[in-house]
Amino acid sequence: MKAAAILLSSLFVIGTAAPARAQLGALGRIKKAADKAADAKNKYDDLNITDEEERQLGDKVSEKLREHFGVYQNEAVTKYVSLVGTALALSSTRATLNWRFIVLDTDGVNAYAAPGGVVHVTRGLLGLMKNESELAGVLGHEITHLTAKHTVRAIQKSKGVTMASSEVGPGGNLRQSFLSKFGEVIFTRVYEGEFSREDENDADEGGVRLANTLGYAPNGMVDVLKKIDARNGSREDRNGLFASHPATADRIEKLEKLIKADKLTGAATVEARYKATITFDAKPASEIAVDDSGAAGLASGDKKKDDDKKADGKDKDKDKKDEPKKGRFGLGGITGGKQTQAAQQTASAGARGGVPDRDAKGGPNKSALVVKVSAAELEAFKKGIAS
Repeated sequence: MKAAAILLSSLFVIGTAAPARAQLGALGRIKKAADKAADAKNKYDDLNITDEEERQLGDKVSEKLREHFGVYQNEAVTKYVSLVGTALALSSTRATLNWRFIVLDTDGVNAYAAPGGVVHVTRGLLGLMKNESELAGVLGHEITHLTAKHTVRAIQKSKGVTMASSEVGPGGNLRQSFLSKFGEVIFTRVYEGEFSREDENDADEGGVRLANTLGYAPNGMVDVLKKIDARNGSREDRNGLFASHPATADRIEKLEKLIKADKLTGAATVEARYKATITFDAKPASEIAVDDSGAAGLASGDKKKDDDKKADGKDKDKDKKDEPKKGRFGLGGITGGKQTQAAQQTASAGARGGVPDRDAKGGPNKSALVVKVSAAELEAFKKGIAS
């Protein structure tokens, strides 16, 4: 009887179980749902960039900038810029970041803020400015971009970078792959100077207030913008620093109103100290040699490959020119073809011929120049602002 009961029970289970195909189908649907949930979680996690990851992204951007533009190997100039920048940064809302200030060896008049606290100014920009309050205004502008995380948050807001697990090969690290892709987008935005009207206004205002906090004349930033406006007066295209929307004249007007309304009364220009260190002038935009590869070429090395093909009289990729290029820093390859028309036009303009201050050629030495600023040096330097 016991054996018969077991047999009947087994027959009942077999008779009522779903066919094998149906069971496999159910398991497949469960797996797809689980994968979808995991991808959703990964995309949510992508929005949370830690401070450590932010600095990793910034270091990669800085490496690309240094590789193209070179580093100005003058310790006195780098130390001076670092003293001004550090004094400002320590008065900012993210004083604890590992701030670093780099002078790029190029005639182009420009500045770049790489996430995590890495600020770059060009030799050409230093030559255009004529006193320390102007430098403080520019560095304050770039520092504000970083304290507000403008570039990182703009990409997050636009959902410009997403990555599912299916995009990573066997054994790959989804998070690192995502960060690599995110870094490519950041580089292009930083190089092209792609900031929204709101972010640029925010950086302008933040930079002026930050400079004024240390006693610098707040109109130093206004004076730089006026010089940039005059420099670009005959150009119709965007040309480097502060050349994006809103129009430079509008930004000058907004800052002048802000300075008056907020009664920003800093008066120090520290012209003598500036001129004692920065002994060179900026070249006119018409005299600057440009690299016409644009952001895509300088970041990926595709420009060199193209030149090699031309030298050989061959172009093996002629029939593949419409295909996306892997590993390239162009906007289309990074965002999956979802970039705006305006961004496409900006990138293609750089690729066609370049613009002087944005696409200027750089110096030969790519090595980072590290200088240290002690607390005693910084305090002595800050006393010189008021003198």
